[in-house]
Amino acid sequence: MRWCRTGWAAGALTMALLPLSGCGGGGGYCDAVTDHQSELGSIVHSGDRSALLQALPIFEELQSRAPDDVADDWQLLVTRLQALDTALSEAGVDAATYDASRPPAGLSAEDRGLIHRAAARLAAADTRQALVTVQQEVLDVCRTPLDL
Repeated sequence: MRWCRTGWAAGALTMALLPLSGCGGGGGYCDAVTDHQSELGSIVHSGDRSALLQALPIFEELQSRAPDDVADDWQLLVTRLQALDTALSEAGVDAATYDASRPPAGLSAEDRGLIHRAAARLAAADTRQALVTVQQEVLDVCRTPLDL
């Protein structure tokens, strides 16, 4: 995952290793986690550079069902993933093959900058902290580990 040189790989790796769990919690949150355990595991273990973006619809569902105490953290994670997805899409770039060190011919400096900033925000400390909070909440509330 070489989308940018600002720690995106570390942030993406952290996201990819997200140990979600399921059972307990309101609004079907833990049921949704349990329902998506296998699919998330398959996505992450696929080795595809765009795995996090492939998991975005699942994260969006989990966000919509998240308990109030982690709603803001899910919002931050999902918003940052959506921003990267949008930047790549609007630039006409394939997330699975994009390499910031060798951008596609014709990619404008503006698009490169938008992608770079979105990836940097996803890898930022506040996003990593939101991930830690979500991880702990899922473990505490749902109690069914998901090994990613």
